[in-house]
Formats: sequence, C-alpha cells, structure tokens
Amino acid sequence: MRRDNRKNNELREIKFTKNYTKHALGSVLVEFGDTKVITTASVDFSKPKWMEKDSTQGWVTAEYSLLPSSTSTRCKRERTSVSGRTQEIQRLIGRSLRACVDLNKMPEMTIIVDADVIQADGGTRTASICGGFLALKDAIEKLIKSGKLKENPIIEPLAAISAGIVEGKIRLDLNYDEDCGAQADANIVLTKSGKIIEFQTTAEGEPFTKEQMLEIFETAQKGIKEIINKY
Repeated sequence: MRRDNRKNNELREIKFTKNYTKHALGSVLVEFGDTKVITTASVDFSKPKWMEKDSTQGWVTAEYSLLPSSTSTRCKRERTSVSGRTQEIQRLIGRSLRACVDLNKMPEMTIIVDADVIQADGGTRTASICGGFLALKDAIEKLIKSGKLKENPIIEPLAAISAGIVEGKIRLDLNYDEDCGAQADANIVLTKSGKIIEFQTTAEGEPFTKEQMLEIFETAQKGIKEIINKY
C-alpha cells in the first residue's frame, strides 16, 4: 500500500466538472487527487498565420500555466516569456489533442485549449490533457449545434496518465512525493482503442529493464481505460 492507501495500480480519485466557467465554449475542472486544473476551449475563426494560404484545415493548440499559489512555494507568473518546462507541456497537450481530431473537418478554425493549474500535486500535464479533451469535445459539440461545424472532427477519445518505478515497484498516477522519489517516471497518452500518442519514460537513477517498461505501459493502459470510462 502507498502513503495514501492506494494499491500500486490504483488511480487517485478523479473528478470532472463540466461547464465550470461561464464564457468559454468548453470548460472543465479536472481533479486528480489534490491536483486541480481548469481547462477551457475557445475558438478563433481563422487559421494560424504560419499555415499555407491555400490550406483548408483547422488547428488545435494549447497553453499551460501554473498559477502562483498552485505549488507549496509561490511560482512567478510567466508574463513575457515561458519556461522550457511550460513550452514542453504546452506542446505535449497540443499534439495530443491534435492526434484525436481530423483537422480537415474544421476548416478556417483554431481551437485554443487553456490549462491553468490551480493546485499541483503531481500529474498536472496528464490531468490537463484529460480535461483539455473534454473541454475540446464540449466546444466542438456546441459548434456543431450552432451550425459552425458541419461534422464532428473527433476521431476517438483519448486520456493520459503518469506511471513510474517508486521504491522498486511500478506505480500508477504518481503524486508529487512519489514523482520526486521515482527511479523512473513516464507520461503516457493513449486513444480509447489503445493507439499510442505519447509514451515518454525516463530513468531518474539506474536504468530500467524492457520488462519494467512493458509493465509501466500495461499499468498505464489499465488506468487510461478507467479514466475514459469516467468521461
């Protein structure tokens, strides 16, 4: 058993509160234990400036931030530039969400997903992806209902979770204390059908074996199925 009395392959308590904010087209408060993230989806009826003029596809992108009081010591707002960590997480969220949609079915349209961490206790990026997908889904449903989208571009749902090796054991959905002490940690993003979008696993100390890598993946796959069932 772990410090919070979970089994090694057990998720934290997960909760999704939809329509959390008033103005966003899609909004979700996602809670993974003590990690809490507000995710919203907004639409810009134009394509990115870098996209070729004759392209008819749309785009999905993401922005991520830790609010100042979200961690045990206050973190500064990134007003003029973002850190390398923030850039990495934004790109992960954006490319994960793009992998589950057909961009050709949302022409001349950019959907921006914002993930604002209001309380961090590990797994903020994976929680952001799960909440971001639900916010994106709600926004798309409203665009279809209003006639601004002709068909649903979502190919299939996705979810994300962390896993790792802690105290020699494979554990699912690491909190902050576990993540800090992990011998290896991973962030895994899968579609509902089990296709891999992201499988990033890093040794923090001694190398891990192929068998451990496969066990990390299978443990995460189990957790992702459970998360999608909560949608």
